[in-house]
Order: sequence, then C-alpha cells, then structure tokens
Amino acid sequence: MKKKIAGIITAMFLLGAANFAWAEPTQGSTGEKITINLASRILTFWRNGKKVTMYPIAAGKQETQTPIGDFSVIEMEINPVWVDPKDMKKKVESGEDNPLGYRWMGIGGHYGIHGTNRPESIGGYVSNGCIRLWEENAEELYEMTDIGTPVEIDYERVVIERLPDGRVAYYIYPDGYHRQYLDVATVRKALAAFGVADFVSDADIEEKIDASDGQPTFLSSSYRVEIDDLWVSGVALKLANGIYVPVASVSAVTKQPVISDWDAKTLSSPLGKVPGEWLNNKWYVKLEDVQKLYGLSGSLEADGVLRLRKMEQPPVRHQDLLNTAVKG
Repeated sequence: MKKKIAGIITAMFLLGAANFAWAEPTQGSTGEKITINLASRILTFWRNGKKVTMYPIAAGKQETQTPIGDFSVIEMEINPVWVDPKDMKKKVESGEDNPLGYRWMGIGGHYGIHGTNRPESIGGYVSNGCIRLWEENAEELYEMTDIGTPVEIDYERVVIERLPDGRVAYYIYPDGYHRQYLDVATVRKALAAFGVADFVSDADIEEKIDASDGQPTFLSSSYRVEIDDLWVSGVALKLANGIYVPVASVSAVTKQPVISDWDAKTLSSPLGKVPGEWLNNKWYVKLEDVQKLYGLSGSLEADGVLRLRKMEQPPVRHQDLLNTAVKG
C-alpha cells in the first residue's frame, strides 16, 4: 500500500539547483521509474524497462530552471495546500485557485511533480522549478507511483528510439535552457550508436538542427545482430527486398575472412560465394545467404534481434580456400 505523507506541503520553490537537497533514487521491486526530459518537456513512466505512458509537462523558467539529476518520490499528497514562498502566512487551500492542483509528488528540496490550475502553461518553461502536469495526467500518474519511485531528470535535445517495426526515429528539440549546443558531428555520433548514421546526409542533419521542432524523422529499419549469444557491433538492415547482414561485423565475431569482388559484386569465403550489396560504404549480405557464406543460420525474432547460430560444417581443404580467392 502506498504510504501517503499527510500535512501541509510548503511549496517553497528554490531559485536554482545549487541549494537543492538531492534525493537518492531507490529501485522499486516492480522496476518502475519516472524519466523527465526537460528539452522535450516530456515525462515518461516506465515499468520493467517498457514505456507505460508519456505526458507533456511544464518545467522551470530560465531563471528558475528545474534541476537535473537522479531523485526519488519522497512524499505524496492528495489535495495539497500551497504556501507562498514569499509569505509563509499566505496559504491556498485545495481547490481551483491552488497552483499545485490536486496531486503532489515531492522529490526533495521543495521540488515536486504536481497538477496545475493553469493548463495552458503545459509545454512551456514557466514554473519556479517544479514539474507541472495537466490535472488528469497528474492524478493518473499519482495512482501509478509509490514512495521511492526513482525520478531521473535530464536535458537531452537529441532523442533517438527504435520502433517496434525496426525503424529508427530521431527528434531534435529546441534549446530552451540554452545549455546544449548541437552540430552535425554530435548528432551523427548519436545516430551511429543505433547504426543509422549513414542513412542521413550532413545537409539533412543541419536542416533538422535548424528546425529543432521535436518532430520525428524516420530512418531505415535496423536490427541488432547476435551470434551464439555474442552481440555484433553492426546492425542488420531491412530493405524492400529483404534483410541484409553487415559483413565486416559478422566476420569480426566469427573470425571468418571474406573476400569481395567489386566487379562481380560477390563475396567469397572458404564455404562459398554469394551476391554482395554495397550499402552506406559497407558490404552486406542477404540473410538467406549467410548460411552459405558463414555457416550460420537464424532469423529475426519478435524482440527485434536477428539471432544467428553456427552450423556444423565439414572441414575445409586448403585447395578449397585457394579456389575461392578472387580479386578484392
């Protein structure tokens, strides 16, 4: 059962993060947590590593920015009373005039997540440092939250996510706090972590930075690759005519050399020769040809991972290896 902290909530919002009493996060047994991105002004509630819901927020204004860091919910109250930080004798009881709305989730140092009587403020940088939600969202989040729920607050203008269908979407948000300069190289490095940096031009990235509108840009479908429980550094790509596997990355794990023939656009190993595809300055092989080239078999599984396994192969004679050598 949730432990509700009774009593008057003194909403004395600090003017900065310097004097903030940082609350140690605690990991709940259910694996629930709250993350807040101040750049996107989005709060996400997670359970067991999966997004449950997302809410738009209002964050601290420029001169009273919401602090960044790891916190936890340390107090919760229904129908909180607001106390004016400038005049401790001035209080507003619960009701339509209360700036905290009808739900309060404190994270320490007089900062908290709460409802609001100013729904038009959601999406902006307007508070004295607290996180505001539309009232219905605050009440819904309150029911999902417990004392001790971790709260992670950061400021990330570049957000990248892999969608269930394998596509990668990336967003760039405006620099509301003027604290995170972005250039093409920075964004490309972030995209490289998802294996899709080569799918967008410098000009396109520059245009997206200039826009900084928080709208998604969808890139090629890509999938993590695993060989006998070992992760491969590259990603497989889904194109119109099938799934393609990165040759150099697979060779690095299997220790299987592959020779390319640029003229014939083929790839050869001691096991066989298959058509190759030169994509984004890298050689790829079609999934159905991986067996012939590497002696691997596998498939794309429901969790978006391409899992490959080594198959038993007859010993390769030295003459066979020489016969497969072609001009690279």
